[in-house]
Amino acid sequence: MTGLQEALTALWAPESVAIVGASADPAKTGGRPVAYLRKHGFSGGIWPVNPRVAEIDGLPCYASVADLPGAPDVAIVLLGVERAEAAVRDLAARGCKLAIVLASGYGETGAEGKARQDALRKAAGNMRLLGPNTIGAMDLSRGIVLSASGALELRDIPVGGISVASQSGGILGALLSRGAARGIGFRRLASTGNEADLDIADLIAAYAADPGTKVIAAYVEGIRSVDRFRAAALAARDAGKPLVVYKVGRSGAGARAAVSHTGAMAGEDRVYDALFRQVGAIRAQSFSDLLDLPAMLASGRRLAGGRIAILTSTGGAGSLVADNCGMLGLEVPDLDAATADTLAGLLGHDAPMTGNPVDLTLAGVEPAIMTAATQALLDAPGIDGVVVVVGSSALARPDVAVGAIRAGAAASQKPLIAYVSPHAPHIVDLLNREGVPAFAAPETCATVLRAALPPPAPGPALQPVATCPDNLPGGTLTEVEARALFDAFGLTSAQGRMVQTATEAQEVARDLGGPVVLKLVSRRILHKSDVGGVRIGLSAETIGAALDDMARGLAAQGLPRPEGYLVQAMVTGGVEMILGLRRDPQLGPLILLGAGGVEAELWGDSTIRLLPLAEGEAAGMVADLRIAQRLAGWRGAPAHDVAALVGAIEALARMGVALGDKLDEAEINPLFVLPEGRGVAAADGLVVLLE
Repeated sequence: MTGLQEALTALWAPESVAIVGASADPAKTGGRPVAYLRKHGFSGGIWPVNPRVAEIDGLPCYASVADLPGAPDVAIVLLGVERAEAAVRDLAARGCKLAIVLASGYGETGAEGKARQDALRKAAGNMRLLGPNTIGAMDLSRGIVLSASGALELRDIPVGGISVASQSGGILGALLSRGAARGIGFRRLASTGNEADLDIADLIAAYAADPGTKVIAAYVEGIRSVDRFRAAALAARDAGKPLVVYKVGRSGAGARAAVSHTGAMAGEDRVYDALFRQVGAIRAQSFSDLLDLPAMLASGRRLAGGRIAILTSTGGAGSLVADNCGMLGLEVPDLDAATADTLAGLLGHDAPMTGNPVDLTLAGVEPAIMTAATQALLDAPGIDGVVVVVGSSALARPDVAVGAIRAGAAASQKPLIAYVSPHAPHIVDLLNREGVPAFAAPETCATVLRAALPPPAPGPALQPVATCPDNLPGGTLTEVEARALFDAFGLTSAQGRMVQTATEAQEVARDLGGPVVLKLVSRRILHKSDVGGVRIGLSAETIGAALDDMARGLAAQGLPRPEGYLVQAMVTGGVEMILGLRRDPQLGPLILLGAGGVEAELWGDSTIRLLPLAEGEAAGMVADLRIAQRLAGWRGAPAHDVAALVGAIEALARMGVALGDKLDEAEINPLFVLPEGRGVAAADGLVVLLE
C-alpha cells in the first residue's frame, strides 16, 4: 500500500492530476476541477478523462485511465457510485498514489452502501483514498485545488496559517467562503467524507507536521480511532499548533443503558469534552467559534494572564466588551500609575487616567493618538492583552483606523484584537488582512481572548502499581468480590464480613462495634436499596431480626435467594462521593467523579476523564466539582481528606488500565471522604467484567 506520507505528498504537492469524469461544461460539477486548477495557477499536468470529448479548456482529453500519459500523482473521481469503483480499480492499476472520490451513496446510506464502500476500498488496492462523499482538498498557498467546491469561485481568497480538517465537504466550503469574506486566510483544507481510508486524525497529524500551518480547525462528526486521534492531537499540541474542534451531536441520545449511575451520568458528549480537554484541544461551542478562534490563534500571540485593557471611542461598546470579558473570567483592571500618566498626557487630561476601559471620545479618533494609546496599553506591565473598539467614526476613514491599530501593535507581542462596533464588514476584512484579528460581536472578543490563555502543562501518564488478579470471574461481581478487587488496587473499603445467618450477623456486629449496615449479596440483584436489601443503623441486638425480615421481603417479591449478607461498619462523618469507571463504545474507558448518594444523577455535579490518566488529572477532577468547596472546608467547617480522594481516583484509574478490555464498568457509590487525615472508605461497590 502507498505509504501515508507518500499519499499526503501527492495530495498537497502533486505534479500531475487526473480528473476522471471531467466535463467540458465549467458550470457543471464535473467541469469545476479543471477550471479551478487553471484559475488558481496549478502548473503541473492536468489530465481530463472523458471518452466523449476530445479536449477540455484547451487540454487534451483522454478516453480512459489506461490512455493517460503516465501514472498521475492524484486523481479526482467525478463519476457516480455505479462507475466509481471501476475507475478506482483502473487508477490503482495505473499506479496512482491517491484518489479523491466525490460520489455519495456509500456507508452513509446503510448496509448496502457500506458494502459498496468496502468494495471501493478493496478496488483501491495499494492506492490510498480520500472519501468517498468528499468535496476534496486544497493547498491555497500553492494554488493546488483538488476540489469541486463552489467556494473556489471566489476571486480573492486570502492565504494564511489556518488549516482545516472536516468530515463534511459542505462545512469546508462554508468556512472558506466565510473566512474569505472577513479577510481570514487559510493554508490547507480537506474533507474526509466517509473515511474509507484517510481520516480526520491523518489530516490533523499532517497539519501538525506542516511548517506553514499555525492553527488547525477540525469539524468532527465522529472519531474512528480514539488512539489515533489522541496521538494526532498530542502531536499538534507538542508542535505548538492549537487545535480547535467543533464536534456535532451534542443533542444525541447520550449514554447507553448501564447498571451503574456512572453510565447514566457520563453522556456521550461529555466524553468528547473530556477527550478534547485531555489532549489540549479547544472545543468550539458554536459554529462561528470554529472560524473565530483560529482567526485569533493564527496571530501566534498568547495571553500571559487574563488582564485585558479596552481602548474605545464609544463608551457603550467598551462596556459591552468589559462585561463579556468579566462573564468569562477575564479581568478588566485599573491601570498602573505610569500608564495612567502617559494616557493623561496623550489625551490632555489633568488627572491620571486609571480607568479601564479607556475612552477616547473627547480626544477624537486621531491616528497619532490612537496609535500611541494602543502602544501605551500594550506596554503596561499589568495588562496582558488589548481590545481596541472601532466605532462609527471610522466608517468615514477606515484606512486611518486600521493603520493606527496596526502601528500600535507593531512594537508588542501581546495579543491585540479589534471589536468593530458598527456594521462594517469592510473594516473587519481590512484589519484581518493586516494581521489584527477583528470581530463584530463583543461576546466573540471575550471568547477568543479566553482561548488565547496558555493551556495547562500536561503531566506524564500514571505509572501502574498493581497487576490484574488471576482467575477473575465474568459478569457482575458480588459486592464482596468487588470489594476484594478494589482492595487489591489500594481502594480502602469499610470494614465488614459476609455472613449467611442471623447468628453470624450478630457475631460480626459485635466484633465491629457501633452501628452497622446490613446488605444482601447477590450477583443477580443490582440495585439493593430498591428491593429493601439495605438496612442501616443496626446493632448486634437488632441485626438478627433485620436479616430475617430482609430475607422474607426478598422472597415475597419473588427475587432470587442471595448468596449471603454483608455486615459492614457504618461510616459516619464523611462526604458522600461517587467514583465510577465505564467503557464508552466509541472512545474507550473513562473515569467519573461526582457528588454521590441516591441523588447523584439528580444534581449532576460530576466530571469525566478518559483513561489513561496523567499525573495531576485526578486532583484536577476534584477541583472541577462544586462540592470541592465543601471538601476543602466550607465556611470554617472541617476539611476532608482530599489527598486520599485523589489517591482513590488514581487507584481506580490504574485498575481500569490493568484490567483493560475485561472491565466493562465499576463503581463505588458512596465513597465516603472522611475528615482530613482519616482517608476514604468505599461503602458500596459494583464491578461488571466481560465474559
